[in-house]
Amino acid sequence: MTPTKDLGALPDYAPVPRSALGPALNAQGYYVGRVEKNLYWVTDGTYQSAFLTTREGVVLLDAPPTIGHNIQRAVDEIAAANGVSNKVKYLIYSHHHADHAGASSLFDKHVVRIGHEETRRLLIRDNDPARPAPEEIFQDSRSLNIDGNRIELSWQGSNHSPDNIYIHLPDHDTLMLVDIVNSGWAPVYICNLTEDVQGYMEAPAKALAYPWKHFIGGHLGRLGTRDDVTLHQRYMADIDASVRKTLPTIDPTPYFQKYGDNAWAAVKGYLDECTDAAAAPVIEKYAGVLAAADVFTASTTFWVMESIRLDLGYASWVHP
Repeated sequence: MTPTKDLGALPDYAPVPRSALGPALNAQGYYVGRVEKNLYWVTDGTYQSAFLTTREGVVLLDAPPTIGHNIQRAVDEIAAANGVSNKVKYLIYSHHHADHAGASSLFDKHVVRIGHEETRRLLIRDNDPARPAPEEIFQDSRSLNIDGNRIELSWQGSNHSPDNIYIHLPDHDTLMLVDIVNSGWAPVYICNLTEDVQGYMEAPAKALAYPWKHFIGGHLGRLGTRDDVTLHQRYMADIDASVRKTLPTIDPTPYFQKYGDNAWAAVKGYLDECTDAAAAPVIEKYAGVLAAADVFTASTTFWVMESIRLDLGYASWVHP
């Protein structure tokens, strides 16, 4: 076993604002609470799932494996308290990623799995027995009415992943949009490990176009609000603006002079300097406002910068 690191040698980061933290977990390692009426959410402090209790059975929204069997425990807890069924009958996938769908196989084969057509294609491709492909699929939108509970599913183009969807519950004043906004927190590595940066940056405006009060973002320990989505939107816009301001001012020449034939070393030095310079004012602005702004802003700045350079062609040049 590798020797334990000296804790004193590990980096220190800014304190997490209390506003970013959610309720305490129970002895089993989860928290379950009411969102509105018969809609509930469950978290392990890092991931989130949600479910509706109905006379037809439970409608589950995502099945993160880190919550795992605690999903059913949370359902059992609510069902016992309210005298309703604890049988999961429907499972809606927000998208295909294993960290949000990897506990799907804990629910039997009679569960009706619903998702975007691209989610089905990707899950068939990935052939993961933990994530059975959805049997019921849609292309652009689908309206469900389960025991009087309306659920509006919509695909509005790629963002975090090619298949990530908007899940609107109008009767419960709630929007679920996973892996875009981490309420109270900065995005984790490279815009929450996003495949389509421009789609990711457009997603908050699309989310805010819906009428809702409660936001389920799929991560961390508390529910979100419209203010959380707006704050994230400003943060990403500030990163974009800082990149555009910084890129034309950094001269790559010294790195190519220094490293000669080692082109990748030169590229790394140049892009690292651009990233650090663009991230610095954003980190200063959001420290103490968004948790972990000092931890991950540089990574997200790099990914936004690469999208601006490669997708949009900004600061591109043609050899004379």
